[in-house]
Formats: sequence, structure tokens, C-alpha cells
Amino acid sequence: MGRRKLVVGNWKMNGMRAHLDEVEAIGAVAAAHPDVEVGLCLPATLIMAGFERRGAAFIGAQNCHMDFSGAYTGSLSAEMLAEAGASWVITGHSERREARGETNADIAAKSVAAHNAGINVILCVGETLAVRDAGRAEQVVADQLLASLPEGAAADWLAVAYEPIWAIGTGRIPTIEAVATMHAALRAALASRIGAEADKVRILYGGSMNGDNAADLMGIADVDGGLVGGASLTAAKFAPIIEAADSKLAAAA
Repeated sequence: MGRRKLVVGNWKMNGMRAHLDEVEAIGAVAAAHPDVEVGLCLPATLIMAGFERRGAAFIGAQNCHMDFSGAYTGSLSAEMLAEAGASWVITGHSERREARGETNADIAAKSVAAHNAGINVILCVGETLAVRDAGRAEQVVADQLLASLPEGAAADWLAVAYEPIWAIGTGRIPTIEAVATMHAALRAALASRIGAEADKVRILYGGSMNGDNAADLMGIADVDGGLVGGASLTAAKFAPIIEAADSKLAAAA
């Protein structure tokens, strides 16, 4: 069957306690597709309550601090997130790289901190439209991955998410060929650093994945799932993506 598909919703700054019914409903969808690993990275305010209603889905966080504790007002350590129920965390999302000025070194440190706290990591990388139009996308994103890669990176706790910045929330996506080329380049970059272990690392696609395009995207050889934004906010929209992942696994079996 190859690498198990990983489908993760990133709720970003969305969701109140009234939306926990959707967490429960998504957990039920996950239970119906046990061959797909399904999770939701929730706002910090919902992690504990979401954990209690997660069903077969895991609960993740959207960010963590690189230090265990300290004078960092408004920040949350990986240990705090783990205690609340998070078993995964997103690091390096473009919205934090761009709006919060997070560097590759920051992201690598956060990823190490998460791993040390027993939390798995989804490390995000991606390019701007200017880089894509300049024909430099694969090199720039591969370099970004290597510069952000934490020490000791291994498939049992690290996944990579490719998110073309210009596709996030816009409804635009790269061509199937462009996604395939990028994911192959990321696999090769990983192999240059961690050798044969790279073949086990799951590389997700993030950037306007939805029920209409998920099957095509997850049919690409090096696409091992998705990091999904708006389409993960309700079970009705998220379920077709999970189902598409399951169908691709079945076809490959």
C-alpha cells in the first residue's frame, strides 16, 4: 500500500465551542476510513475540548514556541500543547513566515521542540507567485526545506507540506505536472539529507485542496495526503477529501 495517506485540516483562526459538533462529525468520518490518518489542527482555545470529542481523528496545534518555558507572553510551548491533547503541530506555515517573520532557523527549532515534547510535526514550505513565474520554484522550495529541516528528522514524527503561497485560499492550484515535479524535488532534497528514510516521509499538498480536486492531487505518486484549509471546517466539505485519500490507497493496494 505504500505510505499511509495523511489528511489534516488547518482551521486557522476559525472555530468556537459551537463548532465542536463538526470536530465530532469529522472524527466519525475518520472512523469510517481507518486506513487514512485524519486530524484537525485547531485554534489553541479548542484543543482540549476538541481532544475530548475527536473520535478517530487526532487533534493538532497550529504553532508552538521553541522554548520549554519563559517570559514569552502570548506563546505556548509544545509541552503545554501536548498536555492539552495535541499530538501534531504545524511549523513554518507561510502565514507565519510572512506575517510573523519566522525564519528557517526558528522553524527548525520549533520542530525540534515539538519532537522533544512527543508531538509530531508538519513542516510547511512553499513559494510565492514571483518565484514560480521566474522558473525557480523547485530550487527555492527545496532549499527552504533543507534550511528548515530539524535535526534527527525521521518519517515516524515528521511530515512535509508543500503549500504554494499563491494558491492558499484562492482556488488556484498548480497543474498536476507542476505538483508532481515539486513533490519529486522535495523527496530528492530529503534524500540528500536523510538518505533512504526520505522515501518514508509523507509529503502533503496544501493550497486550495477540496472535494473536487483531491482525487487528482492524491493520485500523484509523491503526494501522500493534504493539508486542508477552508474545506476542513465542516464534515460535509472535508469528508470527500478523506474519501478520495482512501480510494487512492485502495487503488494502490
